[in-house]
Amino acid sequence: MKIAVGGDHAGFPLKGTVVNVLISLGHEVTDYGTHDTNPIDFPDITRTVCNAVLSGNADRAILVCGTGVGASIAANKIPGIRAAVCHDVYSAHQSVEHDDVNVMCVGAQIVGPWLVVDLIESYLKAEFSTDEEFRRRVEKLHAMEREFAPLSPGSGS
Repeated sequence: MKIAVGGDHAGFPLKGTVVNVLISLGHEVTDYGTHDTNPIDFPDITRTVCNAVLSGNADRAILVCGTGVGASIAANKIPGIRAAVCHDVYSAHQSVEHDDVNVMCVGAQIVGPWLVVDLIESYLKAEFSTDEEFRRRVEKLHAMEREFAPLSPGSGS
């Protein structure tokens, strides 16, 4: 699987572990930065990583910031992206199985290197359910994107 990875300065200490785990599991990884602890705004990294998913250059993505929350908020502003903060194994797989999440967000200040291994494995092994109820709900999310995107600030509407 092709995985895009990125994080801000707060996520940097854990991002290297994320990349190494992905490589050890045999995935193709593109690291979009940051590559040091100099301050960078998480929306900038999030935009780049999510563009890789939307363009097909990545199948899924993992974002690492301080808590995972900021990256998740930023990612969910982008139509076609479904991001979730995952700090437990159940959420890591269930978010894909039920909600077709394509971006997992983790908090470097919350999750340690040992847990992030389990989160990554759970997230990447999961597949979106073929059950009609989950497909119907995700289609409703797509409809909401189409409905509300034209109303977003700066859209001219």
